[in-house]
Amino acid sequence: MRRMKIDELLSATTFETDEHSPHIVIDPQACRTCPSGRACEFSCPAQRYLWDEANDVMTFDHVGCLECGNCRLVCDRLYEGAEGYSWNYPENGSGVSYRFG
Repeated sequence: MRRMKIDELLSATTFETDEHSPHIVIDPQACRTCPSGRACEFSCPAQRYLWDEANDVMTFDHVGCLECGNCRLVCDRLYEGAEGYSWNYPENGSGVSYRFG
């Protein structure tokens, strides 16, 4: 059996996204004072977190999220469920579907 490369594995991954109901919520303005040094931006393998320099806020796009939980582990506010922050698995069968593990 041939071992597949990571880009091959990810290209087979499919997403059923609920465009109107993000499963992760952050407070973009509160992220300005991030005690974790914006670790979510650097730990997200799907690069869903991006710092918007022009507006001085964190942006998050749940579409394409791999649901790995890295952001929850590195962000104290997400982990603790601070006001304006929440992390849940997508509802109603939405989310990522891994085809090869």
